[in-house]
Amino acid sequence: MNSRIFAILAATGASAIYGLNHTIAKGVMPTYIQPFGFIMLRVLGAAILFWLLTPFAPKERIAKNDWPRMLACAIFGMAINMLFFFKGLSLSTPINSSVIVTLSPVMVLILASFILKEKITWLKGIGIGIGLSGALTLVLFSAKHVDNAPNIPLGNMLFIVNAFSYGLYLVIVKPLTKKYHAITLMKWLFLMGIIINLPVTYTEFIAVDWSNLPFDAIWRMGYVVAGTTFATYLLNIYALKHLSASTISVFMYLQPLIAIIYAILVGADELNLVKIVAGLLVFVGVYLVSTKKTKTHA
Repeated sequence: MNSRIFAILAATGASAIYGLNHTIAKGVMPTYIQPFGFIMLRVLGAAILFWLLTPFAPKERIAKNDWPRMLACAIFGMAINMLFFFKGLSLSTPINSSVIVTLSPVMVLILASFILKEKITWLKGIGIGIGLSGALTLVLFSAKHVDNAPNIPLGNMLFIVNAFSYGLYLVIVKPLTKKYHAITLMKWLFLMGIIINLPVTYTEFIAVDWSNLPFDAIWRMGYVVAGTTFATYLLNIYALKHLSASTISVFMYLQPLIAIIYAILVGADELNLVKIVAGLLVFVGVYLVSTKKTKTHA
């Protein structure tokens, strides 16, 4: 089996883990942990796991001129991306989050046009407009409050920022994946993520009653740290070595399908006309954007 097949399987696995995460992570917020406290748990737990793997990775030193790009990756991939997603998830619903995050391929194309000077065709421009209209439909026309989702429009807006930040992360981290081993990158990026997130997340992190957490909360937190953070970032970095950033982002299409099925099965969310229409708009937009492979190599 060649490396491209392994890369596709890695990207598929990451999207499957993310798809379940929308409901699993939602189940512990805010009862057992607040969203920003959850982010500190994520970056701290992942950093520990990646540093424990250091003996199994080649000894590499980050070049001095790569540290600014590393810092940007940590800011957009381990801070803004995570903070806005989890805060949005605490305010909105799992299905809304899974639909809006599929805007990342659109964001990658827009960012690649500015950063990498790629041309946006009319077809892709139309796709961007349709996809964004679907996201705005969820923001403007979703119910303002349901159980365990106190401010759905605001939460949905935060998901859009999350999609933009993650798209930017995919674009700027790509050149680094060609130079460094995945473990080398992740151990440093998550260590930097701890430092960047600390001022925002410390208060909520220490407020958690760690000694009295029930098993249901523990396994969900463990899934987010070991699965959604450690495994997915490792899988995506591996996939990025063999696939373009835009190709990786397209695998996000799997997230809504998995998230919707799981959320409905466990009774965490339900479909309605607004979500269906908005979802169709997003998927059509993303399809138009992705009809032709874009070159996101830096």
